Amino acid sequence: MLPQDRLSQIVQRFEFLEAKLNAGPAPDEIARISREYAELKPVVTQIAEWRAAQDGIREAQAMLADPEMRELAEDELSRLRAQLPDLEHRLRIALLPKDAADARPAILEIRPGTGGDEAALFAGDLLNMYRRFSESQGWNFQLLELSESELGGVREAVARIEGEGVFARLKYESGVHRVQRVPETESGGRIHTSAATVAVLPEAEEVDIDIPAGDIRIDTMRASGAGGQHVNTTDSAVRITHLPTGIIVTSSEKSQHQNRANAMAVLRARLYDLERSRADAERAADRRSQVGSGDRSERIRTYNFPQGRMTDHRIGLTLYALDRIIAGDLGETTDALIAHDQAARLAAELE
Repeated sequence: MLPQDRLSQIVQRFEFLEAKLNAGPAPDEIARISREYAELKPVVTQIAEWRAAQDGIREAQAMLADPEMRELAEDELSRLRAQLPDLEHRLRIALLPKDAADARPAILEIRPGTGGDEAALFAGDLLNMYRRFSESQGWNFQLLELSESELGGVREAVARIEGEGVFARLKYESGVHRVQRVPETESGGRIHTSAATVAVLPEAEEVDIDIPAGDIRIDTMRASGAGGQHVNTTDSAVRITHLPTGIIVTSSEKSQHQNRANAMAVLRARLYDLERSRADAERAADRRSQVGSGDRSERIRTYNFPQGRMTDHRIGLTLYALDRIIAGDLGETTDALIAHDQAARLAAELE
C-alpha cells in the first residue's frame, strides 16, 4: 500500500510553498522555495492522477446499482482498473529518494586509456558526442580545459555542463568506454581495441566543500598544446595542487583570473565526489543496486564500429545505432539507465 500520510504531507507542503510564492517571498528565500516547489510539482502531479483514478473507481462502483448506468459504470471500472497499476508504479518512482546532486551542473572529465594515439582520438569522439548531446538538450556546454594530441585527439578534456537535470542524466556515464574499430593510424585494416575514461562529477559550491588556503599550492605556468592556435603564449595557465589528497587541477585559458576560478571549481567537484564516494561505500547494499554509483575502473560500454553497435554492459543494452549515438543521440541510452536504476531502487524499497 502507498503511504497515505506521506502523500498528504507532500501535497500540504506543496500547497504551502505555492502560497508562499504567490504571496511574494523574501528575496533570500525565492531560490530555495522555487527549487523545492519545482522538485515537488511532478510528485504532486502523480499523486493527483493516482487519487483521481481511485475516486473514479469508487464513483463507478456506486453507479453499478443503477440499471441504466451499469454498462457505462462497468466500462469505466475496466478502464480505470487497467490504468491503476501503471499510475501506482509511476507514483512509487516519483516517491523514491532523490539524489541531492541531481539538479546540479556537472563537471565532465575525459582522458584516453589504453590504445595510444587511437585512444586519444576516441576520447575526442566522446567529447564531441557529449557536446552534441548537451546542445540537443538545450544545456550550456563550457570547455574548461583541453589538451590535444598531435593527431587531433584529446589528452585531457574538462567541461562544465549546466542545464535542467544535467547530473541526473549524465551521472551514469562515469567509467571506462571501450572502442573497437580500424584506427585512422592503422594501414593494415586490423580492428584495434582502445579505451577512454569518463568521469561525471556534480559541481560543488563553496558551502559544500571548505578548502583552507593552506591546503592548496597555486602555480602559474605557460600553457602547452599541440601547436599553433592551441598554445597560449602568456604565463596565464594555472595549476592547483590539493596537498592533503595530491589532486592536481590545471586550467589554461587566456585569463589567469578565470583559470583560477575554473580550476577551483573542478577541485571542489573532485573533493565533493570523494565525499559522496565515501558515503556510497558506507551504503554497500545500495551501491550494488545503482548503476550510477560508479567504480570508474569498470568497463561500462563498448562501441563496436564494424558491427555498428553500442553495448552497455551494466544493463545488457545493445543498440545497433552507433552512428546516431556517436553523433550525440544518447537519449535512448540515458533513459534506459535511469529506468534500470529506478527499478533497482524500487525493488529495494519494496523488500
